[in-house]
Amino acid sequence: MKTLLVDDHALLRETLATVIGVTWPALQLLQAGNLAQARAQCDAHPDLQLVLIDLGLPDAQGLASLTALRDHAPNARHVVVSADDRPDTVMAAIEAGAVGFIPKTSDLRAMTAALDCVLQGGIYLPSLPRRTAESDACQPGLSPRQLSVLALLVKGQSNKAISRALDLSASTVKTHLGVIFERLGVNSRTQAVLAVARLGLQLPD
Repeated sequence: MKTLLVDDHALLRETLATVIGVTWPALQLLQAGNLAQARAQCDAHPDLQLVLIDLGLPDAQGLASLTALRDHAPNARHVVVSADDRPDTVMAAIEAGAVGFIPKTSDLRAMTAALDCVLQGGIYLPSLPRRTAESDACQPGLSPRQLSVLALLVKGQSNKAISRALDLSASTVKTHLGVIFERLGVNSRTQAVLAVARLGLQLPD
């Protein structure tokens, strides 16, 4: 899988590149230190499949860098790696099309788990704080089993994988997902992940 890592901090970029190279040797890693270089890499490699991008580039701040690279590499999955991990920033990045958000404060284990989730087709979000009484009033009333199904969905697990992990039939998993979507007021897996983050739901490990 051809992957582009975009960060203006050379030391951090090289460190992350080393970790990625050791952990996922099959990934072909490209690098860029600013948005202009990243655009050039996207244009030179139209087969890019994964983009890891910082939101604090010298020639693009905030979501502008993510939006620009999504335009240049529309078929790639984009993951934000940023020091700004405020809940509003995380949610804005996902709503702008990112499939993951990895805080730079994450330790190696968390970062590895996050990239594993994305590489398996999931959407990764860091743990966000609960929204106090307002979110408590919006709890969807899911059963413990449905919360377990939702937890695996958030990790990017397929229906078949959820069925195996929880020892449930495929039809039962489908039924649980139907209830989950209805209670959260969503129509897709991506929308369910966003709802979990917005509500600050505490899901089982």
